[in-house]
Amino acid sequence: MFYFLTNLGASKFHMLSSWLVILSFHGKWIGNSFRTLASYMEKKHLCAALLLWAIACSALPASSGDLFRIGLKKHRLDVDSIKAARVAKLQDRYGKHVNGIEKKSSGSDIDIVPLKNYLDAQYYGEIGIGSPPQKFKVIFDTGSSNLWVPSSKCYFSIACWIHSKYQASKSSTYTRDGESCSIRYGTGSISGHFSMDNVQVGDLVVKDQVFIEATREPSITFIVAKFDGILGLGFQEISVGNTTPVWYNMVGQGLVKEPVFSFWFNRDANAKEGGELVFGGVDPKHFKGNHTYVPLTQKGYWQFNMGDFLIGNTSTGYCAGGCAAIVDSGTSLLAGPTTIVTQINHAIGAEGIVSMECKTIVSQYGEMIWDLLVSGIRPDQVCSQAGLCFLDGSQHVSSNIRTVVERETEGSSVGEAPLCTACEMAVVWMQNQLKQEQTKEKVLEYVNQLCEKIPSPMGESAIDCNRISSMPDITFTIKDTAFVLTPEQYILKTGEGVATICVSGFAALDVPPPRGPLWILGDVFMGPYHTVFDYGKSQVGFAEAA
Repeated sequence: MFYFLTNLGASKFHMLSSWLVILSFHGKWIGNSFRTLASYMEKKHLCAALLLWAIACSALPASSGDLFRIGLKKHRLDVDSIKAARVAKLQDRYGKHVNGIEKKSSGSDIDIVPLKNYLDAQYYGEIGIGSPPQKFKVIFDTGSSNLWVPSSKCYFSIACWIHSKYQASKSSTYTRDGESCSIRYGTGSISGHFSMDNVQVGDLVVKDQVFIEATREPSITFIVAKFDGILGLGFQEISVGNTTPVWYNMVGQGLVKEPVFSFWFNRDANAKEGGELVFGGVDPKHFKGNHTYVPLTQKGYWQFNMGDFLIGNTSTGYCAGGCAAIVDSGTSLLAGPTTIVTQINHAIGAEGIVSMECKTIVSQYGEMIWDLLVSGIRPDQVCSQAGLCFLDGSQHVSSNIRTVVERETEGSSVGEAPLCTACEMAVVWMQNQLKQEQTKEKVLEYVNQLCEKIPSPMGESAIDCNRISSMPDITFTIKDTAFVLTPEQYILKTGEGVATICVSGFAALDVPPPRGPLWILGDVFMGPYHTVFDYGKSQVGFAEAA
């Protein structure tokens, strides 16, 4: 999703990938034009600002049966824009964008609505709201639960001016609600009010669906986005206003044969067809063998327990006792604990930004941490024994662990919490090396190297494309089944020859216990593995994509 969670509450933390934001522009000139546009807006010169934005935009590239499908199409990555993003130290932090969808009917038991794939990282489609249906490009997002689109009453947000807007007066099936609401994302927020109308998804028409008319979209994210709105496929537990999600009404109104939907993402950049979202079942031609099903552990997000995590053939030990995981169609990358993502970056040779806190821990406290571990102190008590973490009841002060992005944004490069977080990472790394009977000198050197590979403040991890063949496989264990990602699958690659750009498919996310450690399995994982969301049996299933 381009959604991303911090507090795992009703409002998700949506992190739109910054390099994909940059990809929506062509070069530095348009970036400068946008800054000029912002300046105009600050001066309330709305007309002049809109005119300037129009100039900038001119430089941009231009069912039957019981199952419903959404097909996906591809757009190539913009190499020059990726370079610009790297220079700006930006990164694809879970970007979701949308463009239109074509409806396709199979004539079988499957209804198909074609989805499109923007920049090989976001999958989107078209829906209709009202009678006659007004068309909107939306993200089908398993990481959120509300449907929202821009409102015709959105007057003062640029994003609304350049996207399709819902006009209640033009729908004969509109019912007024009017209750105000808002959703806050990591990259901004939307606010507006609830309304009710019919929603068409391909051949299916959901009657009396409550949705949000967004009257304010102040974030840059929504200005540059290819999508108009979002259609959440998560559970009602995380629905803002406790409104009934579209998917619930599809099932409740008997529009689908089975309470199941499934995703197939085509990761072939040259393929015309980008993939399919199937409502009401699965399409056997899009997977091999049988699905491995795992029960949901908590409703809200599609959350389950994942087992050990391996880099090459070596266990990191971090999830040996289990980790929570969320499978999220709206997240471009794979997000996981900073501790493990750092080890992955080190193993694959990704370029990271040095963490001063981590370096400080190694240089000033490394030997002390080593001695405490060797003496038999429990790993979860080492950092408090070293005076770097302080207990508050049963929690460390670092139970507030935040993403690298948040710490950087808040400017908190000093203080106890960052040092505590760095210490806890160092303990995990040292403990793992102790099991391999390494010497203290080698362990401290190794940890120091890992510090250099901590993801940059915006999560960027650039890769030398020539190293791909020598990179290790990354393995997720789900219900005792190994799901392997090869370097070709977890590295995002675009361009040809000397213009080739490679970016790691892993980004850092830290969620404290009891909800964490947490993995978010986004499009990088769902590409190789066909995914079934079984609402009826409260489970998710994975099989090798075909």
